[in-house]
Amino acid sequence: MLVGFKSVIGLISGSIAIVLDAVNNLSDVLSSVITIVGTKLAGRAPDRKHPYGHGRIEYIASLAIAIIVLFAGITSMIESVKKIIEPTDATYSVVMLIIVIAAIAVKFSMGMYIRGVGKSIHSNALSASGTDALFDAVLSIGTLLAAVISLIWNLSLEGYFGAIISIFILKAGFEMLRENVSSIVGTRADEETTENLRKMIESFPQVHGAYDMALHNYGPSNLIGSAHIEVDEDMTARDIHKLTRMITATVYEKLGIVLTLGIYSSAQSADPLVRKVQVALEEEISSEPMILQVHGVFVDPETKTVTFDIVVDFKGNGQEIRTALIGRMQKRFPDLSFYAVIDSDYSTSKEEPKKKKER
Repeated sequence: MLVGFKSVIGLISGSIAIVLDAVNNLSDVLSSVITIVGTKLAGRAPDRKHPYGHGRIEYIASLAIAIIVLFAGITSMIESVKKIIEPTDATYSVVMLIIVIAAIAVKFSMGMYIRGVGKSIHSNALSASGTDALFDAVLSIGTLLAAVISLIWNLSLEGYFGAIISIFILKAGFEMLRENVSSIVGTRADEETTENLRKMIESFPQVHGAYDMALHNYGPSNLIGSAHIEVDEDMTARDIHKLTRMITATVYEKLGIVLTLGIYSSAQSADPLVRKVQVALEEEISSEPMILQVHGVFVDPETKTVTFDIVVDFKGNGQEIRTALIGRMQKRFPDLSFYAVIDSDYSTSKEEPKKKKER
């Protein structure tokens, strides 16, 4: 309806701005169709070929909307520049202006509603569609201002208003494009989700710490992850089985995350050798700012081996840092063999200090 009204008004008045506004609304119709189709496909159940579901299709739909917004912005900019170079007078009537005002109100309401729903259900596609609608309302306001100025002062500023608004449309398109490409590539889980997950796992009294939390996004509401928990070394397989079942069930019920757990044996600091190794590790990593965390330390007196994990900052060279750390520890304990695993900094809790040493 908006496309039809604006097209007629633009053609009758000779206003390129209103015609472009109609074209922009037509792109909204296309983006809405893409949103509907994308959301429908994203909601399909997992199958043998796609066992993680089809949730990421929504990111592709959002990407398509971003491209449409960019196309609309580029088109608007080109036509606006033409209008600046070769300005033409447009004729408006009160009825035309009232229709444009009504169109602004409709688009603004649609934009706020759609974007609100998108945020509430964590849908990038709907949020992008709502943002696009809000920018259309802004575009229409610019068109209205140009028409009012033309009526009062007989000045043709449509081209300038169109160029300014085109810049904002292009900015919105680039931001949508960057956000969705980033989501497709894979991003760090948000800190709130990470912190809630960590607190939930560590709320179980048998858990001494939660580490190596990695969350994989297969759609806005489909998270699959893994983590390691540290427990007393004298727990039986039955006890560990019961504990991990309770944790995974609680996490899925409250956070909707399908979680897989690995086990670390809590190092017994009462053992003099274990304590010496722990102190030495803390001293060594205190001089290495690129090591964010050390955990999972396990000393096996029988085989004379020490294993541990290190979390290295993305700015550092993990292999070089690992080799250097093992070399220094080997010098301090020549009778022991050291093995270190490099963990990526997949998620960082809000309360997790930058240099945290764990048992």
